[in-house]
Amino acid sequence: MPTNSPVIVDLKFIPEEVEAALQGAFPGREVINLADSARQGRDLSGIDYAVVWKSAPDLFSRAPDLKVVFSGGAGVDHVLTLPGLPDVPLVRFVDRTLTARMSEWVVMQCLLHLRQHRAYEALAKKREWRDLIQPEAADVTVGIMGMGVLGQDSARKLAIMGFKVIGWSRSKRAVEGMDTHGAAEIDSFLARTDFLVGLLPLTPETTGIFNSTLFAKLSRKGPFGAPVFINAGRGGSQVEADILECLDSGVLAGASLDVFEREPLSPESRFWDMPNVFVTPHVAASSDVKALFAHVEQQIARFESGLPLEHVVDKLAGY
Repeated sequence: MPTNSPVIVDLKFIPEEVEAALQGAFPGREVINLADSARQGRDLSGIDYAVVWKSAPDLFSRAPDLKVVFSGGAGVDHVLTLPGLPDVPLVRFVDRTLTARMSEWVVMQCLLHLRQHRAYEALAKKREWRDLIQPEAADVTVGIMGMGVLGQDSARKLAIMGFKVIGWSRSKRAVEGMDTHGAAEIDSFLARTDFLVGLLPLTPETTGIFNSTLFAKLSRKGPFGAPVFINAGRGGSQVEADILECLDSGVLAGASLDVFEREPLSPESRFWDMPNVFVTPHVAASSDVKALFAHVEQQIARFESGLPLEHVVDKLAGY
């Protein structure tokens, strides 16, 4: 009688969260959690499935018979760069919880800049009672670069808060009730944007796209006289030296950064102490591990029933 293939789990998440989420997950299958030192020497040949997030570089050489690889998050660049990636479907994580968390972070950052939260923090430390300019959301146009599932959900929630929202993606997407732009329209998109939100996947085309040349094309007509940059997509899409230069010169009024060129962010980075920058440690849309495993279980069930997998990555496009 055939047995169900085991599942390899190689996730650089909080180990206790992974262990807790594995309780009851993948019924009827052995789970090989490579965070468990007792499993690290295990023979991984003959196994069909692996769930990975920043996994070991030798994983695919140790597991040569995989049939499907599942990313532990919405991003997949950490998988695409691994040596020996097999020619099998790569499935990204799409789930309501991940989408909601990203949208919450984007809305929060826009509101923090809108209401000058960091400036009020500085005044409070000095016990200084002073009113600052208080524009409303309708005075600000938020431009979102990256109009996939995360970008569209963030756009809807920002619009509910009253922001004017426009979108850009390489291939123009039609989104009901919103102006969208394609690759050839990027300059007109930037010229309208007061708060720029980056939710792009990392591809050769998007590497370093957020640079001083792009920032110089953003609107100067917003309530603060200079734009704000908010990035929760991929650190490789931004040029951090350019962000610092633009913050110093006033080309940018502020920034919120959840992703960085190198992670973790160096303790020596100037970003930590800048009065107009919010830093979070790549947690804008941390995966709900239980939801991740439920998603993988569902996709395995589809695969073994002969149904097509969902959310399969185009490896050439990078997303």
